[in-house]
Amino acid sequence: MNQKRKVLVVGGGFGGIKTALELSGDTRFEVTLMSEHNHFRYYPTLYRAATGGSLGASKIMLSSIFENRPVKLVGGTAAKLDRTKKQVLSKDGKKCAYDDLVLALGVVTNYFGIKGLEQYAYGIKSVEEARRLREHLHTSLTTGEGELNYVIIGGGPTGVELAGALPGYLDRVRQAHKLPPRKFHVDLVEAEPRLMPRMPGAYSKAVAKRLRKLGVKLYLGQSVQAETADELKVSGHSIASHTVIWTAGVANHPFYSTNGFALSEHGKVAVDEKLAAEDNIYVIGDNSDTPYSGMAQTALFDAKFVAGNLKRLAAGAPPKAYTPKKPVYITPCGHGWAAVLWGHFGTFGRLGWWLRDAADFVGFRDFEPWWKAGQLLMEEAREAGDCKICNP
Repeated sequence: MNQKRKVLVVGGGFGGIKTALELSGDTRFEVTLMSEHNHFRYYPTLYRAATGGSLGASKIMLSSIFENRPVKLVGGTAAKLDRTKKQVLSKDGKKCAYDDLVLALGVVTNYFGIKGLEQYAYGIKSVEEARRLREHLHTSLTTGEGELNYVIIGGGPTGVELAGALPGYLDRVRQAHKLPPRKFHVDLVEAEPRLMPRMPGAYSKAVAKRLRKLGVKLYLGQSVQAETADELKVSGHSIASHTVIWTAGVANHPFYSTNGFALSEHGKVAVDEKLAAEDNIYVIGDNSDTPYSGMAQTALFDAKFVAGNLKRLAAGAPPKAYTPKKPVYITPCGHGWAAVLWGHFGTFGRLGWWLRDAADFVGFRDFEPWWKAGQLLMEEAREAGDCKICNP
């Protein structure tokens, strides 16, 4: 009997989990997944979790995802790659051997050295950060007096989604507590001249128009210089605020630079047409220097591609070459409205919102059975007050 080939997947995000799932049913492989967390973070719904949606729908336990699947789960933060012994060592000393290594570590928050941001700004890159922000928003609105200013930094998808959801959430909190009308401002700061700068101009224009309609003030082409406990300094002027939310900056995981990987000018790992950085070492998703890196859909596509090639190699067949797949872009912006770009097709409004709900169901379905995926979607909608079936 041939010995099973050891595949070590490092990273518990979209790409890592999908790779392990794709290989888990193949008896030719012994699959190990090393993850810093014991759960999967469903990033697309974290902005909703911060504004009244389900915290549970943004956090799925790995033990649930891999229930009854022959995947060994190892908790630990990858620290060192031993290429000679073909091992990855975690910070707490765990050693995981491999014949093939798939790295999908994701990105880390980057404050670009801006003074005060790390100390004072809120984030929404984890369930814990979303919970902390939601509690702060609730407290700020239900206590104290005077006007309130909420400032979001970053005009990319996360910043836009949060800015669109925040005015409605604050108003729902006020009404739920029967509080008198209280003036608040939601501002969005973006260093580029327009929102969603990687998207076509018409897409950016529609999103900006929608945010302004919701009462969000846009500061475009303006750079953040510093933050204190009471204000944010932007392009030479100050915005008074006790609530600044940083969504703007990420950097590639430091594992790659500290372990001698070749990085591109974008700071991502240089890979070949098989998504290999080196012999038997593959880098996928956000970490790989590919055209659509940074999108969850790309991470899932990369995972299926690499897993498929590993199966072909195990069968003695030649691997395929990588052809990037353009993602479908969907950006919610307030309840019942989303911008969509699907190839050459674009739409804005209620249809986009329905398409986003469908995309979330597909996203949950990638990791859970259809009935669990449905439960997660219903739970997320129920707590956000978006589901007429749950709240007739």
